[in-house]
Amino acid sequence: MPLTDLSLADCLARRPDLPVPADFDAFWSRTLGEARAHPAAKARFTEVDTGLTQVRTYDVTLPGFDGQPVRGWLRLPAGASEPLGCVVEFLGYGRGRGLAHENLLWAAAGHAHLLMDTRGQGWSSAGGDTADPHEGTPGSVPGFLTRGIESPETYYYRRLFTDAVRCVDAVRDRPEIDPDRIVVTGISQGGGIALAVAGLVPGLAGVMPDVPFLCDIRRGAEIAGRPPFTEIAEYLRLHRDRAESVLGTLAYFDAALHATRATAPALFSVAMMDEICPPSTCFAAYNGYAGTKDVRVYAFNGHEGGAEYQQREQLAWVRSLFAGLSSGQAGHS
Repeated sequence: MPLTDLSLADCLARRPDLPVPADFDAFWSRTLGEARAHPAAKARFTEVDTGLTQVRTYDVTLPGFDGQPVRGWLRLPAGASEPLGCVVEFLGYGRGRGLAHENLLWAAAGHAHLLMDTRGQGWSSAGGDTADPHEGTPGSVPGFLTRGIESPETYYYRRLFTDAVRCVDAVRDRPEIDPDRIVVTGISQGGGIALAVAGLVPGLAGVMPDVPFLCDIRRGAEIAGRPPFTEIAEYLRLHRDRAESVLGTLAYFDAALHATRATAPALFSVAMMDEICPPSTCFAAYNGYAGTKDVRVYAFNGHEGGAEYQQREQLAWVRSLFAGLSSGQAGHS
């Protein structure tokens, strides 16, 4: 994989002028207010027997966008003193929550871990269990980036970002979890979702976006050599007269714009040979991020990024972060 994007120095210097819809903050305030006011049942946590003795696992169903059910797994280290810090994780494109005994890293490290299923996804690996009852846009291309793209109101990622915020709401209500020690994280699509949540939810302890997708979306659609950004380019190749309206919709969901409103401490990772999420798009989010931040750069990696090396960095970072926060210190609203 050769370098196909800007150099590291140019990426670090790049601060694109991202379009900001006039009603951006009002749109999201209304969207989340409606979700939180929906009369749907509260989150349900049902303990399941996985055969594991050191991790307690709960099958989670919580009300997401429009009160629609969103699935997940909550894992807690057995016998740990509570309340616990919690890592809320969002998944990469096409992935689902998988089986109850998988994804044990954060619980093994002594933290609570909520893994959110992704509505309508789960076809690529680790199958999903959350439906997306909304139909796709007529003429949309395969995938999710053009579903409902004719309007911010109907766009797929409005539902998905709202689901993610409601996951944070749900764990903050759990007695086993310290509401002031919650970190959001994810790889690729999950990293973009984590950045959006960090911009939408005050009082998070931290955010860890790895090779984040959905950043500087227009540039991604223009230069990415592999899907999913190419779905947007393919849609606009077919619908030549819709570029202005499509890019107007996408502006509400650009994770790099959400990052400008996020203030929790952040640990990013970026891969310089990434053809799926080009490094210049990831650095658009990093450079504009409003809070304290650090980044790990993997010079010779593609979209796999730092993988287990980045996990090692994250484990140390979260341990230090949580150790510096006593219960109730951070304060959320």
